Amino acid sequence: MTRTADGCTTDGRTTDRYTVVSADCHAGADLLDYKPYLEKRYHDDFDAWAATYVNPYEDLLADTADRNWNSGRRLAELEVDGIVAEVVFPNTIPPFFPSASLLAPVPTRQELERRWAGLRAHNRWLADFCGQAPGRRAGVAQILLNDVGQAAREVRWAREAGLTGGVLLPGVPPGSGIPELYSTVYDPLWAVCAELDVPVNHHGGSASPPLGDEPAARAVFMVETTWFSHRALWHLVFGGVFRRHPSLRLVLTEQGSGWIPGVLEMLDYYHERLVSAAGRSAATAESKFGAGLAESMGPRPSEVWRANVYVGASFMRPHEVPLRERIGLEKIMWGSDYPHDEGTHPYSREGLRAAYAGLPAEEVAAMVGGNAARVYGFDPKFLARIAARVGPTVAEIAEPLTEAPADATSPAFAPGGGVRVW
Repeated sequence: MTRTADGCTTDGRTTDRYTVVSADCHAGADLLDYKPYLEKRYHDDFDAWAATYVNPYEDLLADTADRNWNSGRRLAELEVDGIVAEVVFPNTIPPFFPSASLLAPVPTRQELERRWAGLRAHNRWLADFCGQAPGRRAGVAQILLNDVGQAAREVRWAREAGLTGGVLLPGVPPGSGIPELYSTVYDPLWAVCAELDVPVNHHGGSASPPLGDEPAARAVFMVETTWFSHRALWHLVFGGVFRRHPSLRLVLTEQGSGWIPGVLEMLDYYHERLVSAAGRSAATAESKFGAGLAESMGPRPSEVWRANVYVGASFMRPHEVPLRERIGLEKIMWGSDYPHDEGTHPYSREGLRAAYAGLPAEEVAAMVGGNAARVYGFDPKFLARIAARVGPTVAEIAEPLTEAPADATSPAFAPGGGVRVW
């Protein structure tokens, strides 16, 4: 590891402190503050909607809700946590949505126009919010998939507006009526993202189908929600998206990371069966299922992963860390999930210790910040100068965490490491 003239290592780390970039944070405007970002023709509709809207989320009604939009408070709290930069996903309710856009039901055709206006208002607010902390926030733009041309245009606008976090790919739950993600109808969207080097982010929790109101539905949701989010990976791989757009980058965020090696082996297995069936007797099951797929799918899924896919491994659990080489050290991006209750704030330093104590400093530096800086276009040297003031020291993170903070609410500190089976 060499040092530059300003005392930083080549990965942007100061010689004794880590440059920590959270690859998973959330923000949004206070409800009424979205109005100035709406086109004027929607102002009356917005006033009527806002007057009767009841926010369904306790955390957005609490006295800590301003963490979503109070730039000064946010920077201060992240710095105390040792974090110098963040990738900003949405959190608050955009205009005309019944709930947060990640979880809102698919709109009817009549609702689409207003929903699009609401998302554009959020994206414009987010560009200004990121501008309040230059070089420290990579905002993730929101789109809908019902109009692919409009989605592609919004991606272009977001790139020009400086939203370096890329685009948030909505989930497509079964039965939604929207084409599945493997459909070639989305090629104009993938094309513009590849052309502009815009990361495509798929966040956990956005792809589950409705489960009803029975009490057991909450438990089933917890078990299944990450799996439904994982589906984006094999849909895009088997849909040949990366063959047609080889420079496209996909980031799977807040879906765990321990599932990745096993799923890649499983996907490689099916890929091999389908590809090897080419030219065989049409009577075999593989030939029937694999007809025409050998050329269209492209490389093996594990090869696609190495070339095109990354994981936003929010508050990586200790049991996942031994899998880091199989996942790919250059693929893992730690996240705090600020300001969510399940996030590591205000114990991110302890969360980093729980996961990474005892590992080589170069590996830790990559997972806690270096990889995210590369994927989202942060300037490592600029961030390292801030980290020299607030970043956790190498010695601090090397110290094993023997006891979790008593009032910590993050699964990062759950007994057994918060094991996920998917």
